[in-house]
Amino acid sequence: MEYLLFTIGFLLLVLIGAALYAVYQKDLLYAVIATGVISLALTGLFLVLQAPDVALTEAAIGVALTTIIFIITIRNTVRFEDEKDKKMKH
Repeated sequence: MEYLLFTIGFLLLVLIGAALYAVYQKDLLYAVIATGVISLALTGLFLVLQAPDVALTEAAIGVALTTIIFIITIRNTVRFEDEKDKKMKH
C-alpha cells in the first residue's frame, strides 16, 4: 500500500512540475516536450489506478500523436525572435 501511495505521489509531483515548466517556458519546443512528459506521467498514473485501456489511449494520443504534431507544427513556423532579428539587420 505504501508503494502505491508513493508512486501516485511521485507521478502527481511530476505532473505538477512539468505543467509549471510548460506554462513558464519561453521556448515552445521545450513546452511541447513538457506536455509530452505530462501525458507520459498520466499514462503511468492510469496504469497504477488499474485503467490500462485509458493508459494505452493516453500513450498513443497524448504522448505520441499530439506531441509529434505539435513539434512538426513548430518546426514549420517561423519563430518570432528570428523575424525580429531579421528586421533589425535590415
